[in-house]
Amino acid sequence: MDATTTTTTASPPRNAEATRFEGSEAARDFIERVQAFIHDELQPLVAEHRIDYESGAPRAVLDEVWRRSRDHGFYGMTLPKALGGAGFSVHDHCLIKEAIYASGSPMAAHVLGELSGPPRVGALARHATADQMARFILPVARAEKAICFAITEPEAGSDAGAVQTRAVRVGDEFVLNGTKRFISGSPFCDMAVVIASTSDDPARRETTAFFVERDRRGFEVETGYKTMAGQSGTGNIVLTDCRIPAANLIGEQGKGLGLALGRITVNRLLHCPAMLGLARLALQDSIAHATRRRQFGQPIGAFQAVQHLLADMATELAAARALMLSVARNLDAGGEARADASMAKLFCSETAFRIADRAVQVHGGEGIVQGSRVEFLFRLLRMYRVLTGTSEIQRNTIARELLGTAVR
Repeated sequence: MDATTTTTTASPPRNAEATRFEGSEAARDFIERVQAFIHDELQPLVAEHRIDYESGAPRAVLDEVWRRSRDHGFYGMTLPKALGGAGFSVHDHCLIKEAIYASGSPMAAHVLGELSGPPRVGALARHATADQMARFILPVARAEKAICFAITEPEAGSDAGAVQTRAVRVGDEFVLNGTKRFISGSPFCDMAVVIASTSDDPARRETTAFFVERDRRGFEVETGYKTMAGQSGTGNIVLTDCRIPAANLIGEQGKGLGLALGRITVNRLLHCPAMLGLARLALQDSIAHATRRRQFGQPIGAFQAVQHLLADMATELAAARALMLSVARNLDAGGEARADASMAKLFCSETAFRIADRAVQVHGGEGIVQGSRVEFLFRLLRMYRVLTGTSEIQRNTIARELLGTAVR
């Protein structure tokens, strides 16, 4: 080295949290406050009740989490402004949700009430009557009641319009019969939005949406099974001659599926930040493990094979995140973005799972032991390739948008 050569010290590991924040100042402030809430209030609650990723919290604890989140102004963030919502852009919403899931809290899905709270009813508010606002929407918005969305059935999954649950008008009531399957949040719901067929002709599809209270005769929730991620927040709803007042009908008869899927493009995109927040967690855990774990006298992060795994994980995470935020900006600008949202859901779910898979590889033996976080993330992120529209359905949507009317 000659006299003109300067020496440099090694750069510290790149910290994703230290990069420039892409959102608004209001979103930055919200994230800082919600992170403090998770650390200062939810973490002690989780420890006190010994809640982990797979053991669901009892309803009393969930009520406590929902109330505390409401009191901090987090719970109703996604609601329309008229109902107390924060009015964030889709872009800011993505950043906020990503940060919540990247916290690693087992209660992440409950901070905004995603399984049972305001996100389930916000889009319904403009269709609700004054009576429905008082009995259903506002109690959910105030964290007083929990609600789930029941569409999926044994014979109606990707083909949501094929629902066989029937709703028959009898005077001033509807009588519902059928089974809803794999309904998130149903084990701890107080009510459900049920999509049922009101067609009197089996050859004609006509779906209608209803509010159905859990305490009505003929409404039963079947639990006892867990997802592959070990969680028990999913169940079946069995309706047997369940009578509800006609006043529980939401919007127009025959418009139920359109109502349920009215915000499908935005909602599809908003599953992406959860996946990427969890994938970021898997990457961070892998970096920490590669720094800590030693083999052959040095950290395993010194080996090129491990370095390449980490490099691919970080690169794919950055690419998926860039796509997600690009689609969010497009939606905020008024774009349709139907194909783009499907691209984001497809790419983010597939990418997040690959990242989790590599995280297990980096962790080696520790990564395949049940109870380790990356092992749980591997199972959970595998589910996202099926949940909320399979990867195959996303490809169908993308192809139809590309080909236009030629294949419709």
